[in-house]
Amino acid sequence: MASTLNPYISFNGDARQAIEFYASVLGGEPDLRTFGEYGMAGTPQENQIMHGQLETPKGYTLMASDTPPGMDYSPGTNITVSLSGDDVDDLRGYFAALSEGGTVTVPLEKQMWGDEFGALTDKFGINWMVNITTG
Repeated sequence: MASTLNPYISFNGDARQAIEFYASVLGGEPDLRTFGEYGMAGTPQENQIMHGQLETPKGYTLMASDTPPGMDYSPGTNITVSLSGDDVDDLRGYFAALSEGGTVTVPLEKQMWGDEFGALTDKFGINWMVNITTG
């Protein structure tokens, strides 16, 4: 798989409705994973979206999630650029270069879903996520 670059939008509890709406406009079937599936069963966020993805017939990719407790939700700054794929060396290099002069908010390391993942804000204030598929 080649690397991809796409928007990742954060929502305030309505990510499911947003992705379903975008699917009705752009086509495709949403792939939705809840916080309950990843260790937050029994919490108020159990049925909210930890990660949602829409792949459209035209080749567009849109990712989304609900903002978890403790993280800031601020409309207008709720979009992150996501780089993902299995080009390990390229993606690690992008992460390193983008973080120069910026702030790493999540170190690039193996995560509970099995991939390497990291997040940062670059020196221009743009949020980035890098996910390296390892399986």
